[in-house]
Amino acid sequence: MDKIIQIADRIYANSFNQALRDKLTARVVNGCQRIKAPRKQGWDQSDVVLITYADQFSASNEKTLKTFGRFYNDYLASAFPLVHFLPFYPWTSDDGFSVKDYHQVSPDYGDWCDINILKHSTRLMFDFVCNHMSAESEWFKGYLNHDPEYQDFFIAVDPDVDLSAVTRPRALPLLTPFTFANGETKLVWTTFSADQVDLNFANPDVMLAMVDVLIHYLEQGADYIRLDAVGFMWKTPGTSCIHLENTHLLVKLFRAIADKVAPGTIIVTETNVPHKDNVSYLGNGDDEAHMVYQFPLPPLVLHAIRTQSVSVLKKWASVLPSKGDGRTTWFNFLASHDGIGLNPLRGIIGEQEILALVEMLETDGAKVNWKNNPDGTRSPYELNVTYMDALTPPDCDDNERLARFVLAHALLLTFPGVPAIYIQSVLGSRNDYQGVERLGYNRAINRQKYREAEIERLIAQPENLRARTLETLTQLIAVRQRHRAFHPDSEFSINEKCHGVLEIIRGNAQEGKITALFNFTDRPQSLSLEQGQYNELIRGEFINGKAITLGPWQCLWLS
Repeated sequence: MDKIIQIADRIYANSFNQALRDKLTARVVNGCQRIKAPRKQGWDQSDVVLITYADQFSASNEKTLKTFGRFYNDYLASAFPLVHFLPFYPWTSDDGFSVKDYHQVSPDYGDWCDINILKHSTRLMFDFVCNHMSAESEWFKGYLNHDPEYQDFFIAVDPDVDLSAVTRPRALPLLTPFTFANGETKLVWTTFSADQVDLNFANPDVMLAMVDVLIHYLEQGADYIRLDAVGFMWKTPGTSCIHLENTHLLVKLFRAIADKVAPGTIIVTETNVPHKDNVSYLGNGDDEAHMVYQFPLPPLVLHAIRTQSVSVLKKWASVLPSKGDGRTTWFNFLASHDGIGLNPLRGIIGEQEILALVEMLETDGAKVNWKNNPDGTRSPYELNVTYMDALTPPDCDDNERLARFVLAHALLLTFPGVPAIYIQSVLGSRNDYQGVERLGYNRAINRQKYREAEIERLIAQPENLRARTLETLTQLIAVRQRHRAFHPDSEFSINEKCHGVLEIIRGNAQEGKITALFNFTDRPQSLSLEQGQYNELIRGEFINGKAITLGPWQCLWLS
């Protein structure tokens, strides 16, 4: 408990008095008393995460969490022992990330009983949308109505304050005018949209309210907690207002509380920023996030496949730590509910090369979201496209489309860390242009929802791209889960065998060793091997001799 209070004292300095200490202590003590269910300690090669929405599948006259549970148990449970539900709370916009009530399940999805039923067949990852909440929330309505309970819960800013240095993730206004109950109009801080109002963590009562949310999620069985948009939590005008010291201290506070009330809980930070800023949220290895999203991986794998060159990917990956220590690791992914972030590429490849990649993808049908820069210019920050369509020109046939896609996901499953695969990737989804037109925003291109009967009909057809994708990914995951060399913390090295071909070696002679070969080109590649007999794990074949030929877009896992 001393550690928790010490962190709070550092955040609030002289303003964190004894009354506030007592309130924070009471919350933690009560959490310890209520939360008894044990959690898995650490991670291993069996841990693969499914990223999905709670309303991803629907059926007539049924709450979507129940429908999801049935589909999951029938098709996904063997491959994905962890499910990351994107925000399933009552919401008003951004497909859930504008939360009205942190403590409830959206009635359209079900209730906490449905979440608890799912806990019998999977471990769960909850979103903790800690930076902002809906303008339609009771908290914000209370703030506008001068309710003392919500005084200073949000941030009103004088229009004369210079905010030119503030980092802008989107090309939208930073401040939004709102009219208060007394008729006065003020500008309120809204980093992401007018319906997503930033919380004022400088007010200790906001921190206490959000600690209540965190402990509630742990009580409801969250094994992983994802801190959404966490880098923006603390605001100090005159600064960039991202990655500030007090933001890191708030993450440390959440980590310390989770460690105390629910040991084994994994804290994951989501910061779509350049690599050096992203990894700063691992702290000293024991005091901040257990995992950070590996944001450079999606655009770098895309870049390697689209250019048929692995040099940039290899150079970046070769400076990653070669072996984990069980304290921190990477949360690896290729696709998510958001687009493919481009900011993580900055500092790894030049701006002109980024713009060339954007132009190529846009020509092939991807959408692009832009951000405003402090100097008045704008830059692309996100490609909106399914990962299946991102990897291939439109004129590819389905065999090549699937080969490129499987190559990328075999790399994902080979990388050190815990892999996460988005439901649209699992189902082999293509760009949903009708969704973009219907909903009016670019990210809808990769957020298609399905009637359960229709998606089951499609994946029952063996030659359908969706069915082939689901079957192939499931088989790949099963191989990974059987081999200790793929443990997130096992040894890792990466080499460029020849132009366009990567070699990754995982593990060692004691724990098992696997050599993975990836051909990122559209032509066969012949390679030399050490003399011996190899078991190719993906196809279950034996290989003898010193030479091997990889087909276009082929991956081999050799032991």
